[in-house]
Amino acid sequence: MRIPLSWLREYTQLPADATAEDLLADLVKVGLEEEDVHGFELTGPIVVGKVLEKTPEEHSNGKTINWCRVQVVPDGQTQTLEGKGIDPSGVQGVVCGAHNFEVGDKVIVTLPGAVLPGNFKISARKTYGHTSAGMIASESELGLGEGHDGIVVLSEWGLDPEIGTDVLELLHLDDEAAEINVTPDRGYVLSIRGAAREYAHATGTEFTDPACAIQVPAANDSGWSVRIDDTAPIHGQPGATRFVARRVDAIDPKATTPSWMSARLRLAGIRPLSLPVDISNYVMLELGQPLHFYDAEKLRGQIVVRRAHEGETLETLDGKTRKLHVEDLLITDDSGAIGMAGVMGGLSTEVSDTTTSILIESANFDTVSVSRTQRRHRLPSEASKRNTRGVDWHVADKAAQRAAELLVELAGGTMGEGVTDVGEPPVVPTVRLRADYPSQLVGYDYTEEQVNQVLVDLGGHVSQQRDDTDGTTIFVVTPPSWRTDLNIPEDLVEEVARLVGYSHIPATLPVPPPGRGLTKAQRMRRQIADALAGAGLIETLSYPFVSEAQNKTFGSPNEETAAAQRMVKLANPISAEFGWLRTTILPGLLETARRNVSRGFRDIAVYESGKVFLPSATIGSPEIPPLGVRPTDEVLAELEVGIPAQPHRLAAVFTGHDSAPGPGHTPRVYDWQDPIGAALDIADVAGVDLTIRQGAHHSFHPGRVAELVVDGIVIGYAGELLPKLLEDWDLPVRTAAMELNLDALIAAAPNVVEAHPVVTYPATYQDVALVVDHQVVAADVQQTLQQAAGDLLEHIGLFDVYTGAGIDEGKKSLAYNLRFRATDRTLTADEASQARLAAIAAAETEHGAVLR
Repeated sequence: MRIPLSWLREYTQLPADATAEDLLADLVKVGLEEEDVHGFELTGPIVVGKVLEKTPEEHSNGKTINWCRVQVVPDGQTQTLEGKGIDPSGVQGVVCGAHNFEVGDKVIVTLPGAVLPGNFKISARKTYGHTSAGMIASESELGLGEGHDGIVVLSEWGLDPEIGTDVLELLHLDDEAAEINVTPDRGYVLSIRGAAREYAHATGTEFTDPACAIQVPAANDSGWSVRIDDTAPIHGQPGATRFVARRVDAIDPKATTPSWMSARLRLAGIRPLSLPVDISNYVMLELGQPLHFYDAEKLRGQIVVRRAHEGETLETLDGKTRKLHVEDLLITDDSGAIGMAGVMGGLSTEVSDTTTSILIESANFDTVSVSRTQRRHRLPSEASKRNTRGVDWHVADKAAQRAAELLVELAGGTMGEGVTDVGEPPVVPTVRLRADYPSQLVGYDYTEEQVNQVLVDLGGHVSQQRDDTDGTTIFVVTPPSWRTDLNIPEDLVEEVARLVGYSHIPATLPVPPPGRGLTKAQRMRRQIADALAGAGLIETLSYPFVSEAQNKTFGSPNEETAAAQRMVKLANPISAEFGWLRTTILPGLLETARRNVSRGFRDIAVYESGKVFLPSATIGSPEIPPLGVRPTDEVLAELEVGIPAQPHRLAAVFTGHDSAPGPGHTPRVYDWQDPIGAALDIADVAGVDLTIRQGAHHSFHPGRVAELVVDGIVIGYAGELLPKLLEDWDLPVRTAAMELNLDALIAAAPNVVEAHPVVTYPATYQDVALVVDHQVVAADVQQTLQQAAGDLLEHIGLFDVYTGAGIDEGKKSLAYNLRFRATDRTLTADEASQARLAAIAAAETEHGAVLR
């Protein structure tokens, strides 16, 4: 909200020398956040001049300019201004390219030394063979409008000022405005009336309510017929509670907006358009009541306020035809819809430049209804901003009368005798406040007198009672009509704290309650993230919004389960393409990798840990009550059950090379080993035995994908991604990835990871190479060897897979390294060999292995 200072002074005791910064400093005391200071970017000598001479001159560039002599001081006086280019005689020589003026016209002259918007400095300069000492200004050059051809002729504005008059003062361009941020619960401050009231609260000065000065005649039967017919109120509240209508005839359609009103509107952030529109906006800013003007000659019959019918449409003032929702509250006549209540009017009854009769609408609409309509149709406006926050019910008739009086005064209209005022005032609930409650809640010892004074200053009705048990005073408060936000005792406590002063509230640091530290899952997630970062991977964060196809591609291991996969669909997605919550983290990671590869970063190892969303068969409840009504316990239980499971997943993507090239060093290309290695590192940190075995996943390369298994349960997959899929993502064909269920891994982890004792006895190393059928899984052979070798086997690892010369077709050679060690003695070679032979024998029995 922008507050022009000259406007505010009409209703408060704002000092004449106070600046916008001073006003902001005062309003901050009552909780209004300061935003900015606005003014007209005009300084220096800008005066009224009279054209004495106008000599057209044609030039070689084909342009005709006017060499003018302009008088800028009154007759019989001399020039008092000094400076380079200022003619002491008071007659300035000016070159002007406009032609819409004549000798004798009074115009606006910017003299040397003036500065116009955009830091455009006026000085004497040679042009077209003359020294032009100033400029005859247009509206756009003064920052007063756009699209206006020619310079300002003051007689066309209805002005005949004395020559030499200061234009800044004449057109009220010496004013400035303070801009404040108004929170949604204090909509009454979106007006000069409300801002003036708050200034009085902040400074303890007097406030003159502009609404009190407006005398309104009683409603009668001569007014325009209006009926409120809201047959489908939402959340139990009627859409309209009051509708005031006044008619003004014989309006001069050529009447222009006076400069004082135009200047105030511009400072308030509203562009002047035409006198009727400007009056409507001016009254809205002054009193906080949005208005709408109809061309009375275009209206057809009785006005009815009702909900929209199914399939009904309305062409709004912006020229768009909008399909209406049955919840939309409409203003209608016999021709149909003529406006969306509290949001925007219809084009069919628009006030135009030929309108001579206006019907003024000043109404009070339900905030929820207006809010839903303006959001549904994406029509935010200054009017809907106020209607969605709540408007003073008792000011509607005052605003209509004020607008009618301005139309009579400024447009020469005739106010009709008819006064329409239909509707019922809302029931204002009383609020009971114990005198000691503000002190208990805020932590500052407020006196009973302070609490009482604040409640009285708010403007409502205050009475007192006594608590029979302890004698404490209880204030019974009926909030004023403009404070629709005061509904519970805590609202009144906030007002006490605000108006007595936030500075009185002591600053006390809260003492945090003792906690038990991180949970096991939190601690392990941090340790795992640190381990991956230490291994050279970079953590990233992506949006949880994906497409349906991406979920089906990466969220299930095969196409059959992917087709049946359940997903959470977003009701209001950021993008129609990404309208689902993720069931897998890989799409976001691959998008991160793709974006980096496209920008020239080819060697990438990234990971992400986050939640996925796995809904059950039931999502939500079919019986959702309207706003303002508490759901039943059964509905709440259904909603609770319908919340999707949200396990933590961890995924990693590798593409490019594992290091940068250098002298004597050739980097290795990332392959299937890297995501498997990352999974093993994670399991090692968690203290979990992770089994790697060959698997299948429809988004991974066949034969280059492994299942990640814990306690016989598959918790993830790792390997190289399918080349065709990588082609669609514009990623290198050897891109590898891994994703696992982090919650399942942590659940299998012991509470305490015990370190094995360091054995000081030497180890014995032996190798074994076994020939098996090609389809035998190396991990299965390794597990058999490990179990059969006994307790002396300390470590086993696969170090070679060979096919070729010496190996029959359909066979492969698997070479393992075995490390034996005893914890209590030096192991002999015979003991190690016996364990090795036992392992070989088991492999022969289980897998048909033959010692190579």
